[in-house]
Amino acid sequence: MTDVPWISLTTDYGLADGFVAACHGVIARLAPAARVLDVTHLIPPADVRRGAAVLAQTVPYLPVGVHVAVVDPGVGTNRRGVALATPGGLLVGPDNGLLPDAATALGGVTAAVELTNPEWLGPVVSRTFHGRDVFAPVAARLALGAPLAGAGPAVEPATLVRLPDPVVRPTAGGFEAEVLTVDHFGNVQLAAPGALLAPLPPRVRVAGRAAAHGRTFGDAPAGDLVVYVDSAGLVAVAVNTGRAADLLGVRPGELVAVTGT
Repeated sequence: MTDVPWISLTTDYGLADGFVAACHGVIARLAPAARVLDVTHLIPPADVRRGAAVLAQTVPYLPVGVHVAVVDPGVGTNRRGVALATPGGLLVGPDNGLLPDAATALGGVTAAVELTNPEWLGPVVSRTFHGRDVFAPVAARLALGAPLAGAGPAVEPATLVRLPDPVVRPTAGGFEAEVLTVDHFGNVQLAAPGALLAPLPPRVRVAGRAAAHGRTFGDAPAGDLVVYVDSAGLVAVAVNTGRAADLLGVRPGELVAVTGT
């Protein structure tokens, strides 16, 4: 850890309730010197893939520290709570596929433990609020420099739950790829790496609609589609001053074809 202990929080808790504040409060009681970064609490409820993508695309730009992620539809079941060590920091959350992509972005898992030590958890562990009672107190202790092994027994990294690989496949004259995320602006991020877009011509078709093959939003007239390589290095589709997700009528998990015209 660094001289200043950093903790980040990524959840689907929303902002209308006290869930986020309770996690902040637990951390503040145990590690008052820690600085907490809220990545987002507006992951769509139970959307583990969206949470995993946001986390993986964000953590490389955060201070080295402990990154807590909670998108946890299996809370209270037999799914494990885990903490992962990587060369670029620690990750804490449910073992449901939420963390491995972020671990890869931070250099790969070097050690993993299951969070079972009752001395590291809240005095009472709710069946439905492990963010407050499990993940926040563990993160606070790790941020203060407690050893990872103190949280519980070692876990073989190969046994961690991983999400299925999103669909990306070549087609005649282009490729099709699964919608990975839709952001606040309605931009559609595909699972395809930017290299697949490079050989396509200046005008392409996206889901059958004409689009510019550009570098940024302004490379298309206002209201028109543009396909480009986004800040994560993935193919994305936008509408200049509009919402591509609405125009295309697509949601995460659906396939989108991109072809030369």
